[in-house]
Amino acid sequence: MKHKQKRITILGSTGSVGCSTLDLVGSNSKEFSVHALTANNNVNLLAKQAKIFNAKIAAIANESLYPDLKDKLSGTGIETLCGREGIIEAASSSVDFLMAAIVGSAGLEPTICAVRNGCTIGLANKECLVSAGDLFIQEVKNHNATLIPVDSEHSAIFQVFNFADLGSIKNVILTASGGPLLNFSKKQMKKVTPEVAVAHPNWDMGAKISVDSATMMNKGLEIIEAHHLFGMESKKIKVLIHPESIVHSCVSYVDGSVLAQMGVPDMRIPIAVSLAWPKRIKTNFEALDLGSLKSLTFRDPDSNIFPALNLARQALDMGGFAPTVLNAANEVAVYEFLDKNISFLDIAKIVEKALEEVPSGSATNLTQIYEIDKNTRERVLKETKPSIISKSTA
Repeated sequence: MKHKQKRITILGSTGSVGCSTLDLVGSNSKEFSVHALTANNNVNLLAKQAKIFNAKIAAIANESLYPDLKDKLSGTGIETLCGREGIIEAASSSVDFLMAAIVGSAGLEPTICAVRNGCTIGLANKECLVSAGDLFIQEVKNHNATLIPVDSEHSAIFQVFNFADLGSIKNVILTASGGPLLNFSKKQMKKVTPEVAVAHPNWDMGAKISVDSATMMNKGLEIIEAHHLFGMESKKIKVLIHPESIVHSCVSYVDGSVLAQMGVPDMRIPIAVSLAWPKRIKTNFEALDLGSLKSLTFRDPDSNIFPALNLARQALDMGGFAPTVLNAANEVAVYEFLDKNISFLDIAKIVEKALEEVPSGSATNLTQIYEIDKNTRERVLKETKPSIISKSTA
């Protein structure tokens, strides 16, 4: 009897998570077949990946690059798509597993479409749960989809979390490396450049996520994620600084037990967990050598140095549209920082101001989420002109 391969789609295949996913697929080619791959702008790599993995569909979000993609894949038999509609079509294809690795709120709509197919989703996109957590989780339940977190922290919790007995859980503990600015003072942070902020000491990530790590907004977003994934209220979600990035997160139980998942800081581990769940697949890199570890250190984060943590908790406690506003404002601020239009410390200030203007009410559909997201981005962009920001940091 022929072994049945798991058919997969990767949204965001040219990014860090997408490339790591394909690395694992290539090492376990008997287990997986690639159905669709999507990218935003990297048409050269997308075409190369589609050929190597014999994908059925390749979709590029940037419509101006479609002729180039079509030309590169001419004669291969690979279907080419483009634009928002093309990404949605690729995401809507019936597969066994879909990796949701599009960075930012752009990943929300296509991931929802995949959820509605009732497949297993490897969720590497924080914004789905941050921007539209209640609605997203309801869609997962309505369509009997399976959600496997890919963030290393939530994957760690997922692997040691007793879903059958929530009353036995005291709290969950998200660990944080602290990023490249862990030991910086507020004075030093004033002069941080994008080059410094993206130089993460342990993880190989894209620029946006790396800046989120530097501000620790990534951990703030993960608090909101954990709330939706595991049904935990804010006060039961703890954060600990763990510079070595070996313990990826823990679950503390009422009997005093603390269960932790450990591993080398390599995103291929949580990706492998999601790809094969509930089974395991082999990886082609060295496992953690406990004997070589000199020490594992932990400490509480300083919310005065990293105000993003409190801002995220504030948004979660406010509920309604607040997490959507938090995410949109942060995303705009981070890219303005990367473009050198604002300073590093301005990121948190901009998000804080945006949270002061959250509209009342709660979302009943995705259209409302998109509208709040759009309005927040437009307002923040208008308010983050260099002339305005320079005054705020003088």
